[in-house]
Amino acid sequence: MASTHTTAAGILAAWLTAAVAVPAAAQPVDLGVAPVVLRDEPYLFDTAEQHGIRVSVVVRGLAHPFGLAFLPNGDALITERGKRLRLVRNAANGGPAKLEPEPVAGTPPEGFVRPTIGLLDVAVHPRFADNRFVYFTYNKPGEGEASLPRPERTSALVLARGVLDGNALRQVEDLYVAPFARGSAWASRIAFGLDGTVYVTSPGPAVDGPSQDRGSPYGKVLRLSDDGGIPADNPFVNDRSARPEVFSLGHRDHHGLAVHPLTGAVLNAEHGPNGGDEVNLILPGRNYGWPTHTFGRDYDGSRMTESPVGDGIEAPLIVWLPSIAPSGLAVYTGDRFPAWKGNLFVSSARIGEIPRTGGLERVVVNEELGELRRERLLTELRQRIANVRQGPDGLLYVLTDQLDSEDGALLRIEPAPL
Repeated sequence: MASTHTTAAGILAAWLTAAVAVPAAAQPVDLGVAPVVLRDEPYLFDTAEQHGIRVSVVVRGLAHPFGLAFLPNGDALITERGKRLRLVRNAANGGPAKLEPEPVAGTPPEGFVRPTIGLLDVAVHPRFADNRFVYFTYNKPGEGEASLPRPERTSALVLARGVLDGNALRQVEDLYVAPFARGSAWASRIAFGLDGTVYVTSPGPAVDGPSQDRGSPYGKVLRLSDDGGIPADNPFVNDRSARPEVFSLGHRDHHGLAVHPLTGAVLNAEHGPNGGDEVNLILPGRNYGWPTHTFGRDYDGSRMTESPVGDGIEAPLIVWLPSIAPSGLAVYTGDRFPAWKGNLFVSSARIGEIPRTGGLERVVVNEELGELRRERLLTELRQRIANVRQGPDGLLYVLTDQLDSEDGALLRIEPAPL
């Protein structure tokens, strides 16, 4: 990835062009399109380069799905955000899929006082076939959470691990617990590095939050060993002013995290405010700018920072103006979509702040992860797309989530003749 010094001029010019001030229009009372229920019959779409694809429902009836991880046998684990872990039998092995009616036992209990408290992401250990380890993140509420006014509520981000045994997690333990902090109950993602270390995103959405504070684990990408310890080669291990688990800083709420299966490059997909969503190449010890530098505007349309880039700030690989609300990130390396090999896929909850306009962003990149072209997929479904993953069968899978209902779904994308 090029540093800010080599890319800032071009990016700044594009940002200034897109940020021309216009008079604010009165907000419509009813934003967005009407809710759309996914049909049972598959959808057929034409796409660029790959052309025909078929999109079909694998299972439905998921309450706000967020995390998705495949087991080697084609089963899938799905988190319902703030609630439960669900097991889908035969999700990706060609057989009839079945959502187990009972949630996987052993995760934090549901019923916390706000939806951002509780279960978040899920991932399986690279050697799952040998150790059966399942990792998950969750937000733990502070004491007296229910009785406190919202500004005083606290929570702590936790990385936990258990052994999957049928439809239950056994020997569950908290591997890493961040300090309790105000405003920390947002999303988190997990990804394993090629060296077996664990990357975890921690939120830092507030303008006055801790994203620039190396002494806080929030607004960061964290790097841990698979037992929750601190790798000796982390960038701030010998810096007493920093937390040793911090790998990179200056992040907002990042719902996408992926490690390139071939190169080991660490990538995140990060929310800007009103615009300025990003994909970043995450490098050790680097600063990604929030909240002092952003391409986004505040939600009233005003500019938030003097410049989106600056000295010592890493420029993003990809920027979205307007926002797409990125919710997941995958690098496609399979053989089922040969025209899409090496592409980045970013799931999107909505575009331009308009509800129920989600989709799937396909970004063609070169070997240096430089952007070549983009395509937006699945917009015809009128769904919030909550995550994207490549399955063990080489197909693509996405989660849909509707904020106003508990009828989310797991969808399969496969090539099909038109």
